[in-house]
Amino acid sequence: MCRVLPALTQVHGVVPVRDSKNPDGPALVFPAGGWSSFVSAVQRGEFTAGG
Repeated sequence: MCRVLPALTQVHGVVPVRDSKNPDGPALVFPAGGWSSFVSAVQRGEFTAGG
């Protein structure tokens, strides 16, 4: 599971994502527009598990 940290999205235009099992660990940082496109593609079913 991942954890998105919304505070930086509005201020800096980035979406930091980290492992919810390690909330103090490192974060991957994505541009907000790219993250939004990724989430929309997942919701439309454009990705399949294991493929």
